[in-house]
Amino acid sequence: MIPVILSGGSGTRLWPLSRGHYPKQFLPLVSSHTMVQETLLRLDGIDGLKAPLAVCNEDHRFMMAEQLWEIGAKPAAIILEPTGRNTAPAVAMAALTATSEDDILLILPADHVISNLVAFHSAIVQAKALAEQGFLVTFGIVPTEPETGYGYIKADTVQHGAAFGVAAFVEKPDVDTAKRYLQSGGYYWNSGMFAFKAGSFLSELEKFNPKMLAICRQALNAAKVDLDFIRLDRELFATCPADSIDYAVMEKTDKAVVIPLDAGWNDVGSWSALWDVTEKDTFGNAISGDVLTVDTHNSFIHAQSKLVAVIGAHDLVIVETDDAVMISPKDRVQEVKQIVAQLKERGRSEADIHRKAYRPWGHYDLVDTGERHQTKRIVVKPGGKLSVQKHHHRAEHWVVVKGTALVTKGEEKLLITENESIYIPLGIVHCLENPGVIPLEIVEVQSGSYLGEDDIVRFGDEYGRI
Repeated sequence: MIPVILSGGSGTRLWPLSRGHYPKQFLPLVSSHTMVQETLLRLDGIDGLKAPLAVCNEDHRFMMAEQLWEIGAKPAAIILEPTGRNTAPAVAMAALTATSEDDILLILPADHVISNLVAFHSAIVQAKALAEQGFLVTFGIVPTEPETGYGYIKADTVQHGAAFGVAAFVEKPDVDTAKRYLQSGGYYWNSGMFAFKAGSFLSELEKFNPKMLAICRQALNAAKVDLDFIRLDRELFATCPADSIDYAVMEKTDKAVVIPLDAGWNDVGSWSALWDVTEKDTFGNAISGDVLTVDTHNSFIHAQSKLVAVIGAHDLVIVETDDAVMISPKDRVQEVKQIVAQLKERGRSEADIHRKAYRPWGHYDLVDTGERHQTKRIVVKPGGKLSVQKHHHRAEHWVVVKGTALVTKGEEKLLITENESIYIPLGIVHCLENPGVIPLEIVEVQSGSYLGEDDIVRFGDEYGRI
């Protein structure tokens, strides 16, 4: 069985912590591990698992690789989508990448919480047995309330071991309909998790959407392999129909079965959902960071960079980051998407990026900015190296505050240690790298007429950026 990690998402529902370039699956929301890492770690103890496959947006490739490396996971491949086309093409790419059509794919979205691992593992074992018989298995979550935010799966009465046949997939209902589903029984939340043979899925996709499969084959055949990354052909993949696995295959096939799963599942689709699964104090508050409260109850309060003091609040969500603060009643947090839409309409960067930006070599934090200057705190991992580059519009001053920097400045190579500095004039080809075994920290002051990140002319880059 091959775990397939699906890592999509637009980073809107948990704004401002989640952003377009840093969606929720890469955040440590419910433990010290990120949600991507938890998706794999919760499989520990299941026999017969092969190296995982991951499918993610091209912009997220280094975060995915880094987070898998941190937990010792060695993926068979990380498939890079140049643009999102929904889950059906993503699963098709995984199936086409599998070493054999008899390989069973365990399709796992990267942003779920599952608390009962015994029940989860048992369901996976049952799903594997059914997948070996040619069934396309989906996991239906036993509903606990009349939820209107999920699609539902209606099971029929035909039983296949631990599973039932699928009578229908139904759209997100209104409250009255959801209540009727609960009362009638036989309805399950659609988890978006699946198990099937690679060949079984491809055969059904060929039957119901041959154009999608043909384009996926073409894009994969024209892909470029770079280390663990498979870079799909951009132009070909852009012509692929965008569709979910439910619409493209599962609603049409006669091989679909659903296994009821009662395992403490949550897709953390909102701040209120995160409050549901987070440990709380005696007043019902889920608190993270430097927070002080007085007469505050049943609230979610997250402080990232500042002291947050809350008085007399009830049923609120308060989230503070380096560059934004969001406050909402818990029952209106879904409307945060409207804030993100306004940010995008106004061309504001807070919709997509944090003040702290992650790169394959480390990260930087934009500490201060002015009309003709900006200051960054740059951290370079041991062995990390920035691209060989120059700038047309800015000069840079670097002060090393921790570690040792190997600096290329024109034809010179210089070692700069703690409390030493160097000046990089405008137009000079330069490079910064960390030759040491501890993180390198520098303070960079940029000055010039234009300070945008696109004022970079790269001459060489270890990470394939251009």
